[in-house]
Amino acid sequence: QVQLVESGGGLVQSGGSLRLSCAVPGRSIFNFNAMRWYRQAPGKGRELVASITSGGSTYYDDFVKGRFTISRDNDQNTVYLQMNSLKPEDTAVYYCSAFDRPINYWGQGTQVTVSS
Repeated sequence: QVQLVESGGGLVQSGGSLRLSCAVPGRSIFNFNAMRWYRQAPGKGRELVASITSGGSTYYDDFVKGRFTISRDNDQNTVYLQMNSLKPEDTAVYYCSAFDRPINYWGQGTQVTVSS
């Protein structure tokens, strides 16, 4: 069983920043095909925000490009999502996932609320 532990969510004003963390205790994140961040806003489906592969390639959805940065610390078995210039529409529960083809493991989610 793979455990993912997210942290770093909270309430921030529009234009502010937050950094989310996703720790994977006891497992090397380098061994996963990809580490991803998703989000789910109230009444909406879960959407992919950003991902980073084991080779270091990154992907960002258009609505976060230039504002969010995904990174990882292999020694700490942790993936980060630095979120800058936050907007009220970024309000959602953010989920970390570890993709080990064909299985996607999920964290419990962390709430991010951006006030206007």
